Amino acid sequence: MDETTSLTEVAATKDPTERKAPADAQPTRKAVKKKSTIAKLAIICVLLMAGMIFAFCPMRFGFTKYSPFINSINLGLDLEGGVYAVYQATNTDTDNFESKMEGTRSALENLLVSKGYPEATVVREGSNHDRIRVEVPNVKDTSAILNIIGEPAQIAFVLDNTKETVLTGEDVVGAQAFYSANDGGYVVSLELTSEGEDKFYTATSNNIGQTMSIIVTIGGESTTISSPKINSAISGNAVISGGFTADSAEKLANQIMSGTFDVALELKESETISPTLGKNALKYGLIAGIVGFALVIAFICVVYRMLGVAASLSLLIYTVVYLFFLATLPWVQLTLPGIAGILLSIGMAVDANIIIFERIKEEYRNGKSIMAAYHAGFKKALFAILDSNVTTVIACILLMLLGTGSVSGFALTLLVGVLISLFTALLISRAFIRYFINLNSYNDKLYNLKRGTMYAGLSADSTDAAIAQAMQLEEDIKKQRKEEKQKEKELSRKAKVANKEKNKGGETA
Repeated sequence: MDETTSLTEVAATKDPTERKAPADAQPTRKAVKKKSTIAKLAIICVLLMAGMIFAFCPMRFGFTKYSPFINSINLGLDLEGGVYAVYQATNTDTDNFESKMEGTRSALENLLVSKGYPEATVVREGSNHDRIRVEVPNVKDTSAILNIIGEPAQIAFVLDNTKETVLTGEDVVGAQAFYSANDGGYVVSLELTSEGEDKFYTATSNNIGQTMSIIVTIGGESTTISSPKINSAISGNAVISGGFTADSAEKLANQIMSGTFDVALELKESETISPTLGKNALKYGLIAGIVGFALVIAFICVVYRMLGVAASLSLLIYTVVYLFFLATLPWVQLTLPGIAGILLSIGMAVDANIIIFERIKEEYRNGKSIMAAYHAGFKKALFAILDSNVTTVIACILLMLLGTGSVSGFALTLLVGVLISLFTALLISRAFIRYFINLNSYNDKLYNLKRGTMYAGLSADSTDAAIAQAMQLEEDIKKQRKEEKQKEKELSRKAKVANKEKNKGGETA
């Protein structure tokens, strides 16, 4: 036997406490390209610093002033100030109430956007969806907004050549979008009263080839929503065609129905929020976020050391990417619940890293080298992280679909944060840890890793031979089972051939 004891022989020792590597046994360490690793880390850190500067620091380039994209995030009513109002329909006992309410909501939203309030939100609420809630941030003249909202929409069918009003909302019973094979696409069908049918027939028969504009008026503001051409005299219900999609046809039908809304909206509650309150709330929310972020980074760096440093760098990249998406996604409007969603997603990003680190510690404790524990830790933590985050994503989607206002804003910011956290935890953190291990794969204290009692004699970059033997034994068993299954298949095939030959009356081998 050689004087140098092999790992296999150490693993075979009966007493676990005797599994100590001899002092003269030096582990074989793979040469790594440390210079290239350092260069990669330096490039990433430079890009991270540039991202932080572009995210938070205003700058001037010649005559151009750059505003950081954190300033481009749309703020909600509770942060920027403004006005909100809740209106209720005074009479819900009317035909096609659902379509009329949805049409009114759509018309109000379009009007506020056209008046220069793109951040305005108009949603329906209430047990019967008989209320309309309007939130308009950054409003100076709140009384003008309330006056516009309080007036119902009006619809008019006007001949373009004579400017004659042919029909009003009182003549329209309903409007419905559907697919018509005869017209080769989606169309909008108009159902008119008997008096409206007479008016329409007279107007269309005398103006064949002319156009008729459909005009919606709210608060004195008129908008032409469609200008169909009159192809023939229409004696009954009319059909509007012209290359509609399902969504555009449904939108036009709702807009027409909004003009038939014959019940005014009654103001139930309204409130003006001061911009000062919003700025204070935003300031304290940011302070809470920064303090919490700093405490989280300090905690993971103390507990996991270089693994925590890798996670901290990953979290900084996460923050820059998160702010970029909040600034560029047009439907994001940051509110106080939205800030809560951001903080919660940061916590979930840290949680994913901790799951991975605990897996790495467990693998190292059970005898694997630092590099092997790193690979196994990420592999085994993957499905646990995906499962926990998929449930959160499903909950966010449901809240966005079913919730309104601040609930929907909270769900959206949390959803964006969770998706970005998955990217940074599974890819960015992994890259940083790999680079650190390339620089030092033999000092387990650097990563706060500890061996179990059974493997205390193994160096940090050695692999326990007992584990290797167990893995080889498992492979041998799988191979043996595979061979047995192949033999069974071969015997079954021969038996079938023999039975077939016997049934034919021939001799069998």
